[in-house]
Amino acid sequence: MAHRNPGKADGRSHALRRHDNIVGYLFMLPALLFFCCFIIIPMLTGFVTSLFDYTMKTPVSMETFVGLRNYAELFTTPTFYRALLNTLLIVVVAVPTVTAFSLWVASAITPMHEAPRSFFRCVFYLPAVTGTVAVVVVWKWMFDAYNGIFNWALKSLGVIDQNIMWLGDARFAIWCIILILFTTSVGQPIVLYVAALGNVDRSLVEAAEVDGATKLQTFWKIKWPSVMPTTLYVAIITTINSFQCFALIQLLTSGGPQHSTDTVMYYLYTNAFTLYRYGYANAVGVVLAIIIALFSVLQFKTMNTGVEY
Repeated sequence: MAHRNPGKADGRSHALRRHDNIVGYLFMLPALLFFCCFIIIPMLTGFVTSLFDYTMKTPVSMETFVGLRNYAELFTTPTFYRALLNTLLIVVVAVPTVTAFSLWVASAITPMHEAPRSFFRCVFYLPAVTGTVAVVVVWKWMFDAYNGIFNWALKSLGVIDQNIMWLGDARFAIWCIILILFTTSVGQPIVLYVAALGNVDRSLVEAAEVDGATKLQTFWKIKWPSVMPTTLYVAIITTINSFQCFALIQLLTSGGPQHSTDTVMYYLYTNAFTLYRYGYANAVGVVLAIIIALFSVLQFKTMNTGVEY
């Protein structure tokens, strides 16, 4: 009877594991190189250059090293605080409204047949895949002070007597931006929620209905815990996108009127590509990255309780 050699078997299995690991790392290598070259290195470069008075005329050198002076200037600039408050307003309004509306729409269309469900998913997702410029052109016409549909509708209903400068009035401009951002942000969450609600265990829902649970009780006790991972993802992604709101500001208001629609991203852009203060702009970017990270960690800590993946 032949006897197996444990030493050779262990050596062979160890060699196979090492071979599999090497192959796995080789497959990951292109993605890792891309991540390092286009994510890690630019982040480190941005932080380093934020410590210099780096402009188009003054490159990075020991003579232009200013330490934390850019950060000190940043937190003593009223324009930055105005941009930060506007950004926080966008985040605080957009994140809960986008999440709640998306979940409500998904809950309404999930029980439908496949054809109407697909139709509504396409309708809500269409703004997300449409070019930003095309979306802005349509909204700019709707908000037009003279020929816009909003002024025409409100005057026809007798709500207003004279036209409103929606994008030219500091009272309304930031809310117009939030409305547009809302319409372009609900598409992906609705699709994700429809998929998540479709994966809820039907036996649990049917058992709850047999026991006399109302629709609200069934949703709160069964469906809501099941979609919590999706809710966490939607909240974090919407928060990041809201903090990075830039294209709408650039194309619609350019931060005006009177900095009423300035955001941190637009403030960064202005300093980098209008004033050519690259070091100061990188300091703004570092602060923005830290704020986004803190918000994401806070959301993960508060919403991750009891979530199973």
